[in-house]
Amino acid sequence: MTAEEPEAPKLGRASSPKSKPPPPAGPARRVAVALPLPFPEPFDYRVPDGLDLAPGDYVEVPLGPRRVFGVVWGAPAQPAEPAENAVPDAKLKPVARRFDLPPMPEASRRFIEWVAGYTMSQLGNVLRMAVSVSAALEEPRAMTGYCRADADLPDGFKLTAARKAVLALMADGPPRTAADIANEAGCSPAVVRAMADAGVLLPVPIRPLGRFQAPDGTLAGPTLSDFQREAADHLAARVTEGGYSCTLLDGVTGSGKTEVYFEAVAAALRAGKQALVLLPEIALSAQWLDRFQARFGARPAEWHSDLTGMIRRTTWRAIASGEARVVVGARSALFLPYPDLGLIVVDEEHEPAFKQEDGVIYHARDMAVARAHLGKIPTVLVSATPALETLVNAEVGRYTRMDLPGRHGGATMPDVTLIDLRKPDAAPPRHQWLSPILRKAMTETLEAGEQGMLFLNRRGYAPLTLCRACGHRLQCPNCTAWLVEHRLTKRLQCHHCGFTAKTPESCENCGAEESFVACGPGVERVAEEAAMLWPEARVAMMTSDTLLGPRAIQDVIDKVKAQEIDLLIGTQVMAKGHHFPMLTLVGVVDADLGLSGGDLRASERTFQLLHQVAGRAGRESRPGRVYLQTHMPEHPVMQALASHDREAFLDHEKQSRLETGMPPFGRLAALIVSGEDDRLVDQVALRLGRTAPRDRQELLVLGPAPAPLSILRGRHRRRLLIQGPKGLALQPIVAEWLDKVEIPPQVRVQVDIDPYSFM
Repeated sequence: MTAEEPEAPKLGRASSPKSKPPPPAGPARRVAVALPLPFPEPFDYRVPDGLDLAPGDYVEVPLGPRRVFGVVWGAPAQPAEPAENAVPDAKLKPVARRFDLPPMPEASRRFIEWVAGYTMSQLGNVLRMAVSVSAALEEPRAMTGYCRADADLPDGFKLTAARKAVLALMADGPPRTAADIANEAGCSPAVVRAMADAGVLLPVPIRPLGRFQAPDGTLAGPTLSDFQREAADHLAARVTEGGYSCTLLDGVTGSGKTEVYFEAVAAALRAGKQALVLLPEIALSAQWLDRFQARFGARPAEWHSDLTGMIRRTTWRAIASGEARVVVGARSALFLPYPDLGLIVVDEEHEPAFKQEDGVIYHARDMAVARAHLGKIPTVLVSATPALETLVNAEVGRYTRMDLPGRHGGATMPDVTLIDLRKPDAAPPRHQWLSPILRKAMTETLEAGEQGMLFLNRRGYAPLTLCRACGHRLQCPNCTAWLVEHRLTKRLQCHHCGFTAKTPESCENCGAEESFVACGPGVERVAEEAAMLWPEARVAMMTSDTLLGPRAIQDVIDKVKAQEIDLLIGTQVMAKGHHFPMLTLVGVVDADLGLSGGDLRASERTFQLLHQVAGRAGRESRPGRVYLQTHMPEHPVMQALASHDREAFLDHEKQSRLETGMPPFGRLAALIVSGEDDRLVDQVALRLGRTAPRDRQELLVLGPAPAPLSILRGRHRRRLLIQGPKGLALQPIVAEWLDKVEIPPQVRVQVDIDPYSFM
């Protein structure tokens, strides 16, 4: 693609006859520049005289009436024969400037191209993920700092307690920004500004200092068990040797997997390399960060959506320059331009949160393996319940597998009891949700001075609110989903699009007043029942609705560890990665939740989640107990959990997938057709259905059909699914399929290679 320079306006008079024509110029230097916009390939630009550019350089270029940043992708592609419509050199737009930054590494550029091809996305959209903070390309501006004036205090200047604190702070040390002074002195920024206006503090220009202290890979770690040491030595050797490798670190909950892969991080630091650790949720990062600092003497760089714009800019530059040696982040951290990356760790690799469903649709675990392969570096996949795809790759030899079969420090796995809610003596009382069996066990636990946990993976007070007079259900106006009552905030909320509203005073269908009733339990309703049953217990809730951000979650975790909380009630936020020494009982209110809906991974996900929840109990010397309330105790998931027989469940799951040709023994790709006009969406979906490659015997095409969430955020949605054998690349087949159908601009067709969600 080329970016043309607009023609120069014609002058009214000819040039002076004395002027000499310029000497003939050689062919202009061209470069291909990738732009962070939905374009499939780079644009050609002219390199001005005096500007040297190399592949990977960050540049600013004109695009229409505006300027955008881009990355030099290399020399323009040369066609086999000169094209008739090739843009002349004189009409090429010139590169405006080059940013003073290290170039994007070749491995990053190759990775961006690979992801774009694999996910069938535009190159520019993938590039945007690698440079998501365009302001980071600019050199940080000098900031205004303040130091204490040498002169005496001015007449009439009153010394309040806040001003005294500022003066004491500024008596020694370097200049600080107003925000830093206010933070360290415990006063408001207005106090600092007033002191500057009075001449007590003098403004001085300061440049931002590096904020990333290098973790120390030479510090000694904790004493490891024999199994841990064997796995740690293996991982460290892979890092030291370099080259691509993928290792599955498979260990039961509480086996010390984090300390094992910390040894690989230490090896990367000693080798002068950067290390990346991906976590599935920001909520897990606070406790992880404390453990990292205790092990390496400094905190790593963080990368996730909760960071402020300034911190993101600083962090991006520190990563690109190699200053940030260890990065912990969410899935998007994988795309950052690491110049010296020597290790990738994917913790809790089985987690669905690693799958991005919007924009560029990808799975961070699979992309991490691809990034490691392209960069010729080792990667580690870590889990107590690995994904079936990962286990099969280990079984056939694509990945090395290291096992940690026992809990660290002598702790044993908890006893798991299935409570059959179909039995009269196990069923909860009417309009209540905790079985008498679970109630008795929790009472015993609390009376013994130990801690308990109640788990229900359903936010809010109730999943459904209906009118008792006519049966009308309160539904989201933007989605085909029921509104969830959140009694703590006195709001109804859609958990798919974020719509919120107050509970109406009367039914819009029949006009009945105060007729709405909550149906079914949410975690708030369980907390209400727990407060009634154990009024003396100190109860805390742990959900993404009630705790905003990693630090809020860490505060609750600290209180649990300090035994300031007796009973913890929550959703999956509390299910993974947390270590509570005195927590000995876990009760799962609805173990069947998640098994319905037709998702091919429903059983696997339910097993993984409940196994992780159960793993919170009995992690130290006191034995743990787990109670699962279920209407299906005979289900393979429940039987495997009760007997601690993961292999039996996996064998059953593998056999069912093998018989149906589903992943990991087959390939899937989904087309999601969406738009605001349902008739237009149906027309496009039907055209795709008629032109689908149904004539190929090795392919199965399903649909079009309404998606389970047939309306999401005001857009109507239809789905088609194509299934093929494991060794078949579906991307060229899907591309040929899409080329046959004209897609109007009002309709969007998203391609999801290897879909994980079928909503």
